[in-house]
Amino acid sequence: MASFLVVLDVDSTLIEQEAIELLADEAGVGAEVAAITARAMAGELDFAASLAERVGLLAGLDTRVVARVAPRITLTHGARELVAAVHAAGGCVAVVSGGFHELLDPIALELGLDAHRANRLSVADGRFTGTTDGTVVDATAKADALREWAHQFGVPLSRTIAVGDGANDLEMMATAGLSIAFDAKPVVRAAAHVSLPERDLSAVLAVVGLR
Repeated sequence: MASFLVVLDVDSTLIEQEAIELLADEAGVGAEVAAITARAMAGELDFAASLAERVGLLAGLDTRVVARVAPRITLTHGARELVAAVHAAGGCVAVVSGGFHELLDPIALELGLDAHRANRLSVADGRFTGTTDGTVVDATAKADALREWAHQFGVPLSRTIAVGDGANDLEMMATAGLSIAFDAKPVVRAAAHVSLPERDLSAVLAVVGLR
């Protein structure tokens, strides 16, 4: 059993980038995908529908693009410090992403995360098909993941902390005992218990009494 659980969003929270935009740049549709992402994160578009639209624009892209894109992903300042301090205090750290396992898996392994979940891109003949496999990780799925992990690690919901920046994090944040808006969109800042404007994840440690 863990003493508490921190669940973070990934794109623009754990990492500085929106991973789908890196893939979209390789497909020549970067600007189009970025515009859809911005509207979805602001709560102007349904996330699942916007994801389907954006993933559809990746159809035909060679899967080897993942190896080219992965080195461009950078962890947000303070991410390693946050994970280390939570673990040292007997807590667990998990991340849930509307992005993709293909790019998240190596990050989760490197950081030693206790759990992670994301969408998975469908592949045929070495190319992305423009669809995803399995259940879409949308706002409801993020909240479900937090509940599932809290149960798995023996943590009451009152001792869970959710950290995110976009509208698809709102259900997860409403489920958690403490919600933290991280350099977030206005709709998220308005709903969160705490808002952190600076891009330094170690600031979460002060909020939860670990610094």
